[in-house]
Amino acid sequence: MPTLLQINVTANWGSTGKIAEDIGRIAIEAGWESWIAYGRGNPHSQSKLIRIGSDFDMNLHGLQTRLFDNHGLASNKATKHFIKQIKAINPDIIHLHNIHGYYINYEILFDYLKEWGGPVVWTLHDCWPFTGHCAYYEFSNCYRWKSRCYDCPQIKSYPASLCYDRSTKNFFDKQESFLGCKNLTIVAVSDWLRGELKKSFLKEYPLLTIHNGIDLSIFKPSAIKACNNNGKNILGVASVWDKRKGLEEFVKLRDLLPENYLITLVGLSKEQISSLPDGIIGIRRTENVQQLVDLYSMADVYVNPTLEDNFPTTNLEALACGTPVITYKTGGSIEAIDAVTGITVEYKDIHSLSEEIKHICELSLFFRDDCRKRAEKFYNKSIVFQQYLKLYKSLL
Repeated sequence: MPTLLQINVTANWGSTGKIAEDIGRIAIEAGWESWIAYGRGNPHSQSKLIRIGSDFDMNLHGLQTRLFDNHGLASNKATKHFIKQIKAINPDIIHLHNIHGYYINYEILFDYLKEWGGPVVWTLHDCWPFTGHCAYYEFSNCYRWKSRCYDCPQIKSYPASLCYDRSTKNFFDKQESFLGCKNLTIVAVSDWLRGELKKSFLKEYPLLTIHNGIDLSIFKPSAIKACNNNGKNILGVASVWDKRKGLEEFVKLRDLLPENYLITLVGLSKEQISSLPDGIIGIRRTENVQQLVDLYSMADVYVNPTLEDNFPTTNLEALACGTPVITYKTGGSIEAIDAVTGITVEYKDIHSLSEEIKHICELSLFFRDDCRKRAEKFYNKSIVFQQYLKLYKSLL
């Protein structure tokens, strides 16, 4: 029985944690033994679980990051203990996901991976592995990572440093750690990210794209009727509404769209909800998936004005519920849709965005069946994540 070990900041929680869980489930169904090592939370899983470190370790790692901008270089003791556990498990494949998030020391981890010499798969869900600090850079229009990072314009963004800029040293530390791992294959979750990787110091590794998938038995059109019978329903969803997710774009849209266009935003904080203008309904993050499915199904269009992103799962969820998507031409966000399921708009062109929203709503440009069929064809997680199993077998 082959053994798979995945490493991610979370297990069966959040987007990357659920992806790891689904991959583990598929491996188990194929007769593998599956382990997931994680950094935070108290998850339940079909896979066997290992927590790396403790809450104290994680908080100390976060404090060091804030003070010294050395994210990923703390948690020494926790990582060394975890290496001993890896040796005891003796996996056939080690699959990395997010190795940032205040829980593991990447230098110690990669020193072991190079010594171990077995096949390693690394799914990149963002850009942190090849920059000196940030997880995304489009919003700040910074491309120093192509040569070397310095004077980081996002030093106070995740993983935030309060005063010290170590981006140049981080860039070269990552380069030294991540290069030279002989049996490493890198998976990007969007063609856009794979293209960025080809410009980075990771370009020498085998690179491929495996898009994310979702559970189509859960995300499907519901029969619930919209309450805004005399108008149109616009929906936006995010797990965290920061600037890069486009909250301010929705506030601008409120002034540009007709009054009978109701905007509903899911995932807001109490403070964000209290500051919304009239005509925008704010809903806090919900674990009630059926409520989210109903909101997707009621919407005339799902709007994703993200200002930097990789491959947003919310686009897939909207399509699966039969709702067309409109998005800025940002990162891999445009890859989820085609000419019969949505529209892409030039970056930050808020007036074109509002006009296209009205076209979709007033002219009924898209059919819900086409949106659902695209989700079924390309984003069924039970099919999509089989690609990982095929990759494992080819590496073994």
